[in-house]
Amino acid sequence: METDTALAVLAALSHPTRLDAFRLLVRHEPDGLSTGALVEASGLSQSTFSTHLAVLAKAGLVVSEKRGRQQIQRAGIDSLRALMTFLAKDCCQGRAELCEPLLAELTPCC
Repeated sequence: METDTALAVLAALSHPTRLDAFRLLVRHEPDGLSTGALVEASGLSQSTFSTHLAVLAKAGLVVSEKRGRQQIQRAGIDSLRALMTFLAKDCCQGRAELCEPLLAELTPCC
């Protein structure tokens, strides 16, 4: 991941509505959620939420797929993984012992 890409992903997540939506989608992987369910969870209007969804999609954090008559939104796990790896490699500077506490925190996820 390049620095500009990392900044775009971080910027997309820097708004409470977008961060909440992304976290909700991560919790619903691999099935995803309909756009309507996301709008309902946000408490925003469809048009306002669509703006936030577009920012997440542009950053690669949300992937949309059509299932029947519904648009299903899924978390862009590859983008999340790339960002986390970018940050961990950069901050650890090749010193694995610095990342061991981080890895221990993430292990229950696996």
